[in-house]
Amino acid sequence: MDTIFITGGSGLLALNWAVTIRDDSRVFLGLYDRKVSLTGVGSMFINLNSVDDLTNILSNCKAQIVVHTAGLTSVEECEANPELARHVNSDLSYNVAKACNRLGVRMVHISTDHLFSGDIPLVDENHPVNPKNVYGRTKAEAEIRVLETHPSALVIRTNFYGWGPKYRSSFSDIIVNALRTGKELNLFQDVYYTPILAETMVLQVHDLISKQAEGIFNVVGDDRISKYEFGLQLARQYNYDTNKINPVLMVEKADLVQRPHDLSLSNRKTCEFLKRHSGSITADIARLYKQEHLNKIKELKSL
Repeated sequence: MDTIFITGGSGLLALNWAVTIRDDSRVFLGLYDRKVSLTGVGSMFINLNSVDDLTNILSNCKAQIVVHTAGLTSVEECEANPELARHVNSDLSYNVAKACNRLGVRMVHISTDHLFSGDIPLVDENHPVNPKNVYGRTKAEAEIRVLETHPSALVIRTNFYGWGPKYRSSFSDIIVNALRTGKELNLFQDVYYTPILAETMVLQVHDLISKQAEGIFNVVGDDRISKYEFGLQLARQYNYDTNKINPVLMVEKADLVQRPHDLSLSNRKTCEFLKRHSGSITADIARLYKQEHLNKIKELKSL
Protein backbone atom coordinates (compact mmCIF):
# COMPACT_ATOMS: atom_id res chain seq x y z
CA MET A 1 0.00 0.00 0.00
CA ASP A 2 1.20 3.49 -0.85
CA THR A 3 0.91 6.13 1.85
CA ILE A 4 -0.79 9.26 0.50
CA PHE A 5 -0.85 12.58 2.34
CA ILE A 6 -3.41 15.12 1.09
CA THR A 7 -3.26 18.80 2.03
CA GLY A 8 -6.44 20.87 2.12
CA GLY A 9 -7.94 17.83 3.80
CA SER A 10 -11.41 19.23 4.50
CA GLY A 11 -11.84 20.47 0.93
CA LEU A 12 -14.05 19.03 -1.77
CA LEU A 13 -11.26 17.47 -3.82
CA ALA A 14 -9.33 16.06 -0.87
CA LEU A 15 -12.41 14.29 0.49
CA ASN A 16 -13.30 12.82 -2.90
CA TRP A 17 -9.66 11.78 -3.31
CA ALA A 18 -9.63 10.04 0.04
CA VAL A 19 -12.82 8.03 -0.46
CA THR A 20 -11.68 7.03 -3.95
CA ILE A 21 -8.34 5.51 -2.91
CA ARG A 22 -8.69 4.59 0.77
CA ASP A 23 -9.37 0.89 0.07
CA ASP A 24 -6.06 0.55 -1.76
CA SER A 25 -3.87 3.11 -0.01
CA ARG A 26 -3.01 4.41 3.44
CA VAL A 27 -4.44 7.94 3.44
CA PHE A 28 -3.87 10.96 5.67
CA LEU A 29 -5.72 14.27 5.42
CA GLY A 30 -3.80 17.39 6.40
CA LEU A 31 -6.25 19.86 7.98
CA TYR A 32 -6.16 23.61 8.53
CA ASP A 33 -9.14 24.86 10.55
CA ARG A 34 -11.93 22.29 10.12
CA LYS A 35 -11.83 18.83 11.65
CA VAL A 36 -13.19 16.02 9.50
CA SER A 37 -13.26 12.29 9.99
CA LEU A 38 -13.59 9.60 7.33
CA THR A 39 -13.63 5.86 7.99
CA GLY A 40 -10.22 4.35 7.37
CA VAL A 41 -8.54 7.71 6.80
CA GLY A 42 -6.14 9.43 9.20
CA SER A 43 -6.30 13.17 9.76
CA MET A 44 -4.23 15.80 11.54
CA PHE A 45 -3.86 19.56 11.68
CA ILE A 46 -0.80 20.83 9.83
CA ASN A 47 1.06 24.12 9.47
CA LEU A 48 1.93 24.74 5.83
CA ASN A 49 3.74 27.93 6.81
CA SER A 50 6.61 25.88 8.26
CA VAL A 51 8.67 23.70 5.95
CA ASP A 52 10.31 22.07 8.97
CA ASP A 53 6.99 21.19 10.62
CA LEU A 54 5.63 19.79 7.38
CA THR A 55 8.81 17.81 6.76
CA ASN A 56 8.53 16.22 10.22
CA ILE A 57 4.87 15.31 9.71
CA LEU A 58 5.46 13.75 6.30
CA SER A 59 8.44 11.85 7.66
CA ASN A 60 6.50 10.56 10.67
CA CYS A 61 3.62 9.44 8.44
CA LYS A 62 6.09 7.80 6.05
CA ALA A 63 4.33 9.59 3.20
CA GLN A 64 5.28 8.37 -0.27
CA ILE A 65 3.04 10.70 -2.25
CA VAL A 66 1.80 14.16 -1.27
CA VAL A 67 -1.24 15.55 -3.07
CA HIS A 68 -1.37 19.31 -2.61
CA THR A 69 -5.00 20.40 -2.98
CA ALA A 70 -4.96 23.30 -0.49
CA GLY A 71 -5.60 26.69 -2.05
CA LEU A 72 -7.70 29.83 -2.18
CA THR A 73 -10.06 29.09 -5.07
CA SER A 74 -12.63 31.89 -4.87
CA VAL A 75 -11.94 34.23 -7.78
CA GLU A 76 -13.64 37.09 -5.95
CA GLU A 77 -11.77 36.54 -2.70
CA CYS A 78 -8.44 36.35 -4.51
CA GLU A 79 -9.16 39.62 -6.30
CA ALA A 80 -10.13 41.32 -3.04
CA ASN A 81 -7.10 39.94 -1.14
CA PRO A 82 -4.21 39.55 -3.60
CA GLU A 83 -1.53 39.21 -0.90
CA LEU A 84 -3.49 36.44 0.82
CA ALA A 85 -4.08 34.74 -2.52
CA ARG A 86 -0.38 34.80 -3.35
CA HIS A 87 0.54 33.46 0.08
CA VAL A 88 -1.96 30.60 0.05
CA ASN A 89 -1.70 29.63 -3.62
CA SER A 90 1.98 30.28 -4.28
CA ASP A 91 3.98 30.51 -1.04
CA LEU A 92 2.37 27.49 0.61
CA SER A 93 2.72 25.44 -2.57
CA TYR A 94 6.42 26.30 -2.58
CA ASN A 95 6.68 25.15 1.06
CA VAL A 96 5.06 21.81 0.24
CA ALA A 97 7.35 21.34 -2.75
CA LYS A 98 10.40 22.14 -0.62
CA ALA A 99 9.40 19.62 2.06
CA CYS A 100 8.69 16.93 -0.54
CA ASN A 101 11.96 17.56 -2.35
CA ARG A 102 13.84 17.44 0.96
CA LEU A 103 12.38 13.99 1.69
CA GLY A 104 12.45 12.66 -1.87
CA VAL A 105 8.67 12.26 -1.82
CA ARG A 106 6.51 12.34 -4.97
CA MET A 107 4.37 15.49 -5.16
CA VAL A 108 1.13 16.05 -7.05
CA HIS A 109 0.26 19.73 -7.29
CA ILE A 110 -3.33 20.57 -8.21
CA SER A 111 -3.49 23.56 -10.50
CA THR A 112 -6.38 25.04 -12.49
CA ASP A 113 -7.76 25.84 -15.93
CA HIS A 114 -7.94 29.59 -15.13
CA LEU A 115 -4.46 30.21 -16.56
CA PHE A 116 -5.24 31.57 -20.00
CA SER A 117 -6.98 34.47 -21.73
CA GLY A 118 -9.88 32.30 -22.86
CA ASP A 119 -9.57 33.21 -26.54
CA ILE A 120 -8.48 29.76 -27.72
CA PRO A 121 -10.34 26.48 -27.10
CA LEU A 122 -8.72 23.25 -25.93
CA VAL A 123 -5.39 24.72 -24.86
CA ASP A 124 -2.53 22.25 -24.42
CA GLU A 125 0.24 22.09 -21.81
CA ASN A 126 2.73 24.00 -23.97
CA HIS A 127 0.58 27.09 -24.50
CA PRO A 128 1.97 30.20 -22.73
CA VAL A 129 -0.08 31.17 -19.70
CA ASN A 130 -1.91 34.51 -19.75
CA PRO A 131 -4.17 34.73 -16.68
CA LYS A 132 -6.92 37.34 -16.48
CA ASN A 133 -7.23 37.67 -12.71
CA VAL A 134 -5.38 37.36 -9.40
CA TYR A 135 -6.48 33.76 -8.89
CA GLY A 136 -5.02 32.70 -12.24
CA ARG A 137 -1.81 34.66 -11.72
CA THR A 138 -1.15 33.14 -8.30
CA LYS A 139 -1.83 29.61 -9.57
CA ALA A 140 0.45 30.17 -12.56
CA GLU A 141 3.19 31.41 -10.24
CA ALA A 142 2.68 28.35 -8.02
CA GLU A 143 3.26 26.00 -10.96
CA ILE A 144 6.60 27.65 -11.73
CA ARG A 145 7.77 27.63 -8.12
CA VAL A 146 6.73 24.02 -7.53
CA LEU A 147 8.55 22.72 -10.61
CA GLU A 148 11.66 24.82 -9.91
CA THR A 149 11.77 23.51 -6.33
CA HIS A 150 10.77 19.90 -7.02
CA PRO A 151 11.47 19.17 -10.71
CA SER A 152 9.93 15.69 -10.62
CA ALA A 153 6.58 17.01 -9.32
CA LEU A 154 3.40 16.26 -11.23
CA VAL A 155 1.30 19.38 -11.90
CA ILE A 156 -2.34 18.69 -12.72
CA ARG A 157 -4.45 21.28 -14.53
CA THR A 158 -8.10 20.36 -14.14
CA ASN A 159 -11.71 21.40 -13.51
CA PHE A 160 -13.57 18.77 -11.52
CA TYR A 161 -16.99 18.19 -9.99
CA GLY A 162 -18.30 15.63 -7.53
CA TRP A 163 -20.26 15.18 -4.33
CA GLY A 164 -19.44 17.58 -1.54
CA PRO A 165 -19.98 17.69 2.24
CA LYS A 166 -22.74 19.78 3.82
CA TYR A 167 -20.42 22.77 4.23
CA ARG A 168 -18.99 22.76 0.68
CA SER A 169 -21.18 22.25 -2.39
CA SER A 170 -19.66 21.53 -5.78
CA PHE A 171 -21.00 23.04 -9.02
CA SER A 172 -22.89 19.82 -9.72
CA ASP A 173 -24.30 19.82 -6.16
CA ILE A 174 -25.67 23.32 -6.66
CA ILE A 175 -27.37 22.35 -9.91
CA VAL A 176 -28.82 19.04 -8.68
CA ASN A 177 -30.05 20.52 -5.40
CA ALA A 178 -31.74 23.43 -7.16
CA LEU A 179 -33.47 21.17 -9.69
CA ARG A 180 -34.47 18.73 -6.97
CA THR A 181 -36.31 21.51 -5.12
CA GLY A 182 -37.87 23.02 -8.24
CA LYS A 183 -35.77 26.19 -8.23
CA GLU A 184 -34.73 28.01 -11.38
CA LEU A 185 -31.06 28.33 -12.31
CA ASN A 186 -29.16 30.79 -14.47
CA LEU A 187 -26.13 29.20 -16.15
CA PHE A 188 -23.64 30.75 -18.56
CA GLN A 189 -23.96 29.65 -22.16
CA ASP A 190 -20.86 31.64 -23.20
CA VAL A 191 -18.42 29.98 -20.75
CA TYR A 192 -16.86 26.75 -21.99
CA TYR A 193 -14.79 24.17 -20.12
CA THR A 194 -13.82 20.48 -20.04
CA PRO A 195 -15.16 19.19 -16.70
CA ILE A 196 -14.24 15.81 -15.26
CA LEU A 197 -15.74 13.78 -12.43
CA ALA A 198 -13.48 13.92 -9.36
CA GLU A 199 -13.25 10.12 -9.12
CA THR A 200 -12.28 9.82 -12.79
CA MET A 201 -9.63 12.49 -12.35
CA VAL A 202 -8.18 10.91 -9.21
CA LEU A 203 -7.84 7.50 -10.84
CA GLN A 204 -6.15 9.03 -13.88
CA VAL A 205 -3.69 10.93 -11.70
CA HIS A 206 -2.73 7.74 -9.89
CA ASP A 207 -2.21 6.03 -13.24
CA LEU A 208 0.08 8.91 -14.20
CA ILE A 209 1.96 8.47 -10.92
CA SER A 210 2.36 4.73 -11.52
CA LYS A 211 3.87 5.50 -14.94
CA GLN A 212 6.34 7.98 -13.39
CA ALA A 213 4.82 11.03 -15.08
CA GLU A 214 6.43 14.38 -14.30
CA GLY A 215 5.66 17.96 -15.24
CA ILE A 216 2.36 19.46 -16.38
CA PHE A 217 -0.62 17.34 -17.46
CA ASN A 218 -4.17 18.42 -18.29
CA VAL A 219 -6.48 15.91 -16.61
CA VAL A 220 -9.90 16.89 -17.90
CA GLY A 221 -12.87 15.34 -19.65
CA ASP A 222 -13.03 14.59 -23.36
CA ASP A 223 -15.87 17.04 -24.04
CA ARG A 224 -15.80 20.84 -24.30
CA ILE A 225 -19.20 22.14 -23.18
CA SER A 226 -20.75 25.29 -21.77
CA LYS A 227 -21.83 25.65 -18.14
CA TYR A 228 -25.41 25.79 -19.46
CA GLU A 229 -24.98 22.55 -21.41
CA PHE A 230 -23.51 20.90 -18.33
CA GLY A 231 -26.63 21.83 -16.37
CA LEU A 232 -28.89 20.44 -19.10
CA GLN A 233 -26.98 17.14 -19.08
CA LEU A 234 -27.41 16.84 -15.31
CA ALA A 235 -31.12 17.64 -15.57
CA ARG A 236 -31.63 14.97 -18.24
CA GLN A 237 -29.72 12.36 -16.19
CA TYR A 238 -31.98 13.03 -13.20
CA ASN A 239 -35.09 13.43 -15.35
CA TYR A 240 -35.63 16.97 -14.07
CA ASP A 241 -37.27 19.82 -15.95
CA THR A 242 -34.69 21.42 -18.25
CA ASN A 243 -36.92 24.49 -18.56
CA LYS A 244 -35.85 25.41 -15.02
CA ILE A 245 -32.38 26.20 -16.38
CA ASN A 246 -32.05 29.60 -18.03
CA PRO A 247 -29.19 30.45 -20.41
CA VAL A 248 -27.44 33.72 -19.51
CA LEU A 249 -24.31 35.47 -20.75
CA MET A 250 -21.25 36.15 -18.63
CA VAL A 251 -20.35 39.01 -20.97
CA GLU A 252 -23.40 40.86 -19.62
CA LYS A 253 -22.31 40.48 -15.96
CA ALA A 254 -20.25 43.62 -15.51
CA ASP A 255 -20.04 43.15 -11.73
CA LEU A 256 -18.05 39.91 -11.95
CA VAL A 257 -14.27 39.73 -11.63
CA GLN A 258 -12.86 39.27 -15.13
CA ARG A 259 -12.70 35.62 -16.15
CA PRO A 260 -11.80 33.66 -19.29
CA HIS A 261 -14.78 32.75 -21.46
CA ASP A 262 -13.13 29.54 -22.63
CA LEU A 263 -11.46 27.43 -19.96
CA SER A 264 -11.29 24.27 -22.04
CA LEU A 265 -8.07 22.27 -21.97
CA SER A 266 -6.81 19.61 -24.35
CA ASN A 267 -6.28 16.21 -22.71
CA ARG A 268 -4.44 14.75 -25.70
CA LYS A 269 -1.10 14.50 -23.87
CA THR A 270 -2.67 12.65 -20.92
CA CYS A 271 -4.68 10.32 -23.15
CA GLU A 272 -1.63 9.45 -25.25
CA PHE A 273 0.50 8.92 -22.14
CA LEU A 274 -2.11 6.59 -20.57
CA LYS A 275 -3.13 5.12 -23.95
CA ARG A 276 -6.85 5.69 -23.34
CA HIS A 277 -9.51 8.39 -23.44
CA SER A 278 -10.64 10.19 -20.29
CA GLY A 279 -14.30 9.47 -20.98
CA SER A 280 -17.34 11.40 -22.11
CA ILE A 281 -19.30 13.88 -20.05
CA THR A 282 -22.31 11.59 -20.46
CA ALA A 283 -20.47 8.65 -18.87
CA ASP A 284 -19.12 10.77 -16.00
CA ILE A 285 -22.53 12.26 -15.20
CA ALA A 286 -24.05 8.77 -15.24
CA ARG A 287 -21.36 7.74 -12.76
CA LEU A 288 -22.09 10.79 -10.59
CA TYR A 289 -25.76 9.76 -10.53
CA LYS A 290 -24.89 6.22 -9.40
CA GLN A 291 -22.38 7.45 -6.81
CA GLU A 292 -25.01 9.25 -4.74
CA HIS A 293 -26.28 5.97 -3.33
CA LEU A 294 -22.87 4.49 -2.48
CA ASN A 295 -21.99 4.29 1.21
CA LYS A 296 -18.72 6.17 0.72
CA ILE A 297 -20.53 9.10 -0.89
CA LYS A 298 -23.24 9.08 1.75
CA GLU A 299 -20.50 9.33 4.38
CA LEU A 300 -18.84 12.21 2.53
CA LYS A 301 -22.12 14.09 2.11
CA SER A 302 -22.93 13.70 5.81
CA LEU A 303 -19.83 15.61 6.95
